[in-house]
Amino acid sequence: MDLLKDFTKEEKSWMLYDWANSAHSVIVVTILPIFFNTVASYTKDAVSSMSAWGYATSLAMAIVALAAPVLGAFGDFAGLRKKLFGVFLALGCLSCLLLGATPLSDFTDPALADKMAGIILGLYILSTVGFAGANLYYDSFLSDVTTDERMDRVSTMGYGLGYLGGSTIPLLIFLVMNGVGVPMLTCLAFIFAFTGLWWLAFSLPFLKNVRQKGGEPFCRGAAGRALRGLGRTMKEIWHNKEMLVFLLAYFFYIDGVNTVIHMSTTYGDMVGLGTTDMMLALLMVQVLGLPFCLLYIRLSARFGARAMVGVGICVYVITCVVGFFMRSAWQFWLLAFLVSTSQGGVQALSRSMFGRLIPDKGRSAEFFGFYDIFGKFSAIIGPALVGVISAAAAEQILAGQGLTAATATAAQIEAVNAQAAPLGMLGILLIFALGGGLYFFVLPRVSRKSR
Repeated sequence: MDLLKDFTKEEKSWMLYDWANSAHSVIVVTILPIFFNTVASYTKDAVSSMSAWGYATSLAMAIVALAAPVLGAFGDFAGLRKKLFGVFLALGCLSCLLLGATPLSDFTDPALADKMAGIILGLYILSTVGFAGANLYYDSFLSDVTTDERMDRVSTMGYGLGYLGGSTIPLLIFLVMNGVGVPMLTCLAFIFAFTGLWWLAFSLPFLKNVRQKGGEPFCRGAAGRALRGLGRTMKEIWHNKEMLVFLLAYFFYIDGVNTVIHMSTTYGDMVGLGTTDMMLALLMVQVLGLPFCLLYIRLSARFGARAMVGVGICVYVITCVVGFFMRSAWQFWLLAFLVSTSQGGVQALSRSMFGRLIPDKGRSAEFFGFYDIFGKFSAIIGPALVGVISAAAAEQILAGQGLTAATATAAQIEAVNAQAAPLGMLGILLIFALGGGLYFFVLPRVSRKSR
């Protein structure tokens, strides 16, 4: 592949993991919510499906966020980083394989639907924990496989490869299966299991070729020293004002990015968009993802990573405004196009910006543990905020009509969900405003003072 001819074997193997795990990002994060909404419609409390998905996403992120600093500290011991990576990889892949059995179960009976909805949410949480935990170690290997000067390019190309094949091919297989007349539930069962196998198969080059450089040997008393070392790292971050403000800004703006990713299809489903339209729009996001990542690489080389992350934040603010007014398929297509322009670039350049700020590359996993805690704790706020706002709005709308979830008909509940869902977008817009304020106005001042 000519795109990769200038990269080393380690860099290619590292980037290929994005090809591997991106199947989870598009299949589990975007298609599973639509299936969950279908199952939830048979439960006793169908009005709360969007809020339940938001709460489940927040719980998964909270688990990883709370564990991230400790996981990062242990990942800096010689030889442990890849082993811990493998544990989370196995958890994620196995959860996807088990999700493959859920569409083939009987969920039309309300009693069984409640149980199946709980199983789906549980497996979704486990797969998300596996995905996020493996990503913590994957990110921290960035400083092992490349240099500071090449980080922007390597990090962004990783996201580009994820769009090129890791997301596009599994989604295309799903659409083709559905298009040739394979029953939808059979398609879902296959694609969830296929995601786990795809993820595992394309992780093998990473497991074979990527090596941890440096790190203390793990011996008696090492665990205690690692945990005590977390306090030292926290002090370093606190005194490094540029790193601290960057992490605070990242906390908010990446929350908005993650919330848009996790809630887009369940939101589209709530406002009544067709599944086919949403899937085709998401396919467009994956197809356009690579060229826009390449554009971000070129522009970041000219204008700098900091400027391009700022551009991405502005694009997402516009995306939230479009999402608030979205009522038809063409608006979802516009939203999807806006996301495709900046989703990979913002995440990739943020990762490389932080990688360059790390003062001791030998402790990269420890620092990326804190980077991850900011990213994952932020991901608790957005989906939960969307869930709280949409659930509260739905209750108010029902109350205004003299109804409750128990007395309303299915058609009335569907109409209420469609009215309440757009209000959740206002919470995402607020989060971007906070992150953008720190990024555009506070970070430049502390950066100048630190030099």
